[in-house]
This record gives sequence, structure tokens and C-alpha cells, in this order.
Amino acid sequence: MTVQALTQDLRSSRRSISYRTVEIGGLEIFYREAGPANAPTVVLLHGFPSSSRMWEPLLPLLADKYHLIAPDYPGFGHSSTPSPSNFEYTFDNLARVTEEFTTQLRITSYVLFMQDYGGPIGFRLALSHPECVRAIIIQNAVSHEQGLSPLWEARKKYWADPVRELENLKANFTSFEATRQRHIGSSSHPDRYDPDTWTDEYAFLTRPGQADVQATLFLDYRTNIASYPRWQKWLREVQPPTLVVWGKYDPSFTVFGATAYADDVPGAEVHLLEAGHFALDEATDEIASIVRTFLERLDHEEG
Repeated sequence: MTVQALTQDLRSSRRSISYRTVEIGGLEIFYREAGPANAPTVVLLHGFPSSSRMWEPLLPLLADKYHLIAPDYPGFGHSSTPSPSNFEYTFDNLARVTEEFTTQLRITSYVLFMQDYGGPIGFRLALSHPECVRAIIIQNAVSHEQGLSPLWEARKKYWADPVRELENLKANFTSFEATRQRHIGSSSHPDRYDPDTWTDEYAFLTRPGQADVQATLFLDYRTNIASYPRWQKWLREVQPPTLVVWGKYDPSFTVFGATAYADDVPGAEVHLLEAGHFALDEATDEIASIVRTFLERLDHEEG
């Protein structure tokens, strides 16, 4: 099917996005920024093995009304990638750098938009500075064990015996096929997925030193599962305005991970989408519309 673009749609998305770097603790932290600086801020936290690039399709669709900030964590994208001997690759430390990033950019009030690894980093931010968080948006980021698919059984073996299971982890987690499958999942529309996404991510994963960085960080992922009860307690006590947009073809995180948020926050808005782990691959316009409606309602209720 051929889609005919309207004249008013023919605008470059790049015109509203800036690509910047800031130094934090001796590290160069790259980030994408879009929208008016005085508009309500949304901090977008990316997943594995992506970077702030994953948000690129969404940024111009919200930038007319919102200030959007999307950083690359240390070890990801265009940010510095020190070796594990020179930097502590833990989710606590990535959250600390992200917190310093928001402080340096003088961002004191924001909506958190969290995908995959962005969840563990974002929830650490929320628990450290709840006064800064206006609302949360979850996109395939798990905070409940029922959201972990059977694929995690192989990954848990690595936590139990990292030396012997390292090669199995790489095959299960960082191979080219696993990188591709993380995008497509069980989608019935693989033709909608740009192969450049997983090809570029695999090129990132095979850069010198990346295997050590990602294996070290993933060993620490077990601290996230141990933190689930604390995050759930925060959700139940604070009841933050919550939006969940979830690609149901995700091979790693099941739809039970999406609906579980409504158990903690009964007022949570949950959308199960015809998309995979990286839902923006297939459902960009739908997500943009849902997020915009949620943000506008939040602005109205607070205004």
C-alpha cells in the first residue's frame, strides 16, 4: 500500500532536534534535545542495546509543545565508554550520572518516559527525587517479575555462574539474531521494521570493549529484580499519573508486565499495542497520539 503525504506533512524532523554533549564527572554525555526550553519537560530514558536514537521518531511529533531531553548513558550511544576497570557499570551508578545530568541541565520538574533499561534507571531517579517527577510513562520496562518471559531463565543462569555462562549469555543476549529478534518479536508485520536499527545496534555491541561493558552491567541487572518490591511500594503509595504503552510482541517482557502496573496504580492508563519491544519501530504515530493526550490532560489537571 502506498501512503500519499500531505503537503503540510513535508517537514524535516531534524529541524526541531539538537544534538549536544555535556561533561559529567569527566565523562562526555551525549543527548538529544527538542522543543521549547520553557515548555513542560519529558526526560526519555532508553533501553538496551539502544541509545537516545530510539526516541528520534517521536521527538518531532511532540516538540511543538514539550521540552524533550534524551540522554545516552555511559557505555551507550555517543556517550563516553570507559572500561569496567575505570567506571562502575551498575544501574545505581547509571542513575547517579543521569541524576547529575538533570541537575546540570537544571531540570527540576519532568515526566519520566522509560523503556527497558530506562525503567531501572528512572525508578531510581523517582525514588531519590519524587518531588521532581510529575508523571511516569512506561514502554516495555518491567517492575514486576510476572513481566519476565521464559527467556530470562537462561539469563538468570549467567547471574549464578557468570564465568561459565558468559558465552551463553552473549548468544542469548547480544548475538545478531537476538538483536534482530528483540525488535521484530512475534510481529505479523516484519516489513514495517527498518533493518538498519538492529544492524546499527549490533555494530554498537561489537565495538571494542562493549562485550565487557554490557556483560558487567547485565550482571548487575539482578539488583533490579531485587528492587521491584520497593518500586511497587512507591507506586502504591505515591499513585503517580501513569501511562503504559506496551508492544505486545516483545520476546523478553510479557503483557503481564504491562497490566501489573494497574494493580499498583488503579488509575493507570494501559495500552497494549501491535508492536514489539521497541514499540516506536511500528507504532510511532499511535504512541505519539496517546502520549500527547496523556500529557495534555496532565497539564490541564495541574493547571
